[in-house]
Amino acid sequence: MGNRGIVFLLIVSLAFNIYLLGPETISERLEMQGDQVSLQETNEDLRRQLEECNQSLEACSLQLEFYREQLLESGIGGEECPLAFLGNATMQAPAIVQRVELIERGPFIRQRVTEEGAMLDISVEMVPGRGRVLVQTVPLMGVIFQDTANMAVSLAQERTGADLSQSDIIFSITANEEIPGVDGPSAGALMTVLVLSSINSTPLNPLVTVTGTIDEQGNVGAVGGILEKAEISEQTGKELILIPEENRQLEITSETGRSVGGIVISEGESEIVDAESYIEEEIGIEVEYVSDLDDILQYVFVDQ
Repeated sequence: MGNRGIVFLLIVSLAFNIYLLGPETISERLEMQGDQVSLQETNEDLRRQLEECNQSLEACSLQLEFYREQLLESGIGGEECPLAFLGNATMQAPAIVQRVELIERGPFIRQRVTEEGAMLDISVEMVPGRGRVLVQTVPLMGVIFQDTANMAVSLAQERTGADLSQSDIIFSITANEEIPGVDGPSAGALMTVLVLSSINSTPLNPLVTVTGTIDEQGNVGAVGGILEKAEISEQTGKELILIPEENRQLEITSETGRSVGGIVISEGESEIVDAESYIEEEIGIEVEYVSDLDDILQYVFVDQ
């Protein structure tokens, strides 16, 4: 056959295929081929992105390992950062208020210092912070509670093992009136109880109060004004007051007066009595002696 014959057969074959398949089928096949090429390009882009992500993850892993080694070298690796303790507790504390009275007798003026009981609302709140111990008094009082507060927090941490380095401990001492002088250290035992209650989330018995100093070993020390503190505690509805063992012996003074030439001379007689028996009989509030923190904890919580 000649060239013309071959060309004629090709034209006939193409016409026959178009007739059998139709122009739409050929167009669809061409579109499918284009889509396949596009998908291959997309897959290639995704593969490159995956490789980049793997490289980033590897870099982050190396950085993490570096910082972990730094922590290990600094001696704190493997230890979890302490969590902040959160909590609060409130207790009423009996206190002694000194008042100065000016007495005029003719041309003479003299001062008379009297002592009476007062009830303070003492509360502690633990919030996220930097391990600070803060004290606020409302209204401003003439005594510093800071040393007592620091001792209470230190003793509570030692007893419970709690790490308070991520908490601020805020003591609030509130009175109904401006108080010129308060025996601050005598609230040490009570403030320690407040911190323990806040750490352990243990509710306190509102019918119980305590007075006494506290030392680093948790020993409760003697305080003044036991009678006045017992009286104000009973007047404000308390049923039990805890007093230091060292205050077991109570000196009671009774005054008598006799007239000499129109001048009244006051004379006083003292006797030593058992504080628990005297207070329970004369004031009407229950008394328990305490010598250390363990003794106090037997009485101050609701469930005990």
